[in-house]
Amino acid sequence: MRFDVLTLFPETIRPYTETSILDRAREHGYADIHLHNLRSFTSDKHGRVDDRPFGGGAGMILQIEPIYEGLKYIVDQYQADNRRVILLGAGGERFTQPKAKWYQEHIDHCVLICGRYEGVDSRVEEHLADETLSIGEYVLTGGELPALVVMDAVTRLIPGVLGNESSLAKESFQESTEGEYPQYTRPASFAPDTPHLIRSNAESQWTVPAPLLSGDHQAVAEWRETNKRR
Repeated sequence: MRFDVLTLFPETIRPYTETSILDRAREHGYADIHLHNLRSFTSDKHGRVDDRPFGGGAGMILQIEPIYEGLKYIVDQYQADNRRVILLGAGGERFTQPKAKWYQEHIDHCVLICGRYEGVDSRVEEHLADETLSIGEYVLTGGELPALVVMDAVTRLIPGVLGNESSLAKESFQESTEGEYPQYTRPASFAPDTPHLIRSNAESQWTVPAPLLSGDHQAVAEWRETNKRR
């Protein structure tokens, strides 16, 4: 899977792609990530990529020209059979786990356009993007965080990226009928020594539920089924 990201701030994205799952995926050839600064594609001598909207309005919006030129550069540079161009914006369709799975299974090249400021020239959505995605009903400064969310969610679904493939089958949202269950590790009993950090009604000893300590696989499975977060 190849990702190309058009952004004004590649330096905010790069550190995350060089750690954890994304870094491992890159190192082992499962994912290829390229970051492109929109200012590299503007014809303005000052590197300007935004302007006031026609008809008036608050703030500045990203111009179509640098986005178009950036997209043209990416498409000319990398030939793909199944490419998806995605604009990241607050008004888009909600990004979900099933959509992440669909991307992983059906596309080999994902181009992510990061919105900024007060928006993007609507011709990008009308004529260039295959779809517009949102990661939630709230406003962010730009599309950089959503771009990372999409890359992380899709990449970890690529076979071979995760060390333990069975962990995917047990994760929340992987199947619509399956929820996440509480999980615990050592110690089996924990006694907090700082009262002001804990809830007033908390017990003095926090213990792991007995079925999980029993060694009885059926009891463990039943407890997990009963205690799924729904």
